[in-house]
Amino acid sequence: MYVCDEKESELGRQQAAGACPHCGGKVEAVDVKCKWRLCFMPLGFVVKRRYICTLCKRRLVLYP
Repeated sequence: MYVCDEKESELGRQQAAGACPHCGGKVEAVDVKCKWRLCFMPLGFVVKRRYICTLCKRRLVLYP
């Protein structure tokens, strides 16, 4: 039996360029720190940038 835990904490927000394709609202870039633990032992962390619409609260995904 494995006990796993993942915690996310928001580091900061800033306005991003462009508009939401669904509703036309403003887009925010959110920096999030993800921590993973296995049986209370920290495995590591990753800082991710996510894009969220301020009106409809949808998470937007960028495709290359």
